[in-house]
Amino acid sequence: MMPLTMARPGETVTIRKITGRDEVRQHLAELGFVVNSDVTVVSQLAGNLILQVKDSRVPLDKTMANRIMI
Repeated sequence: MMPLTMARPGETVTIRKITGRDEVRQHLAELGFVVNSDVTVVSQLAGNLILQVKDSRVPLDKTMANRIMI
């Protein structure tokens, strides 16, 4: 497993694990980041990501993206 920040733009990956406090995991789940779901990296700038989750694009900063393991 590796953090989501290691994925390249254009790559579609599957979420394997989400780490962090319960509030953090709940917040990410509300945004659509749940285990075994697919996300596509749209773009990356200085570690910050724009991700395609289901039918929406979600920006995620580097610290939050590092909590998502793929």
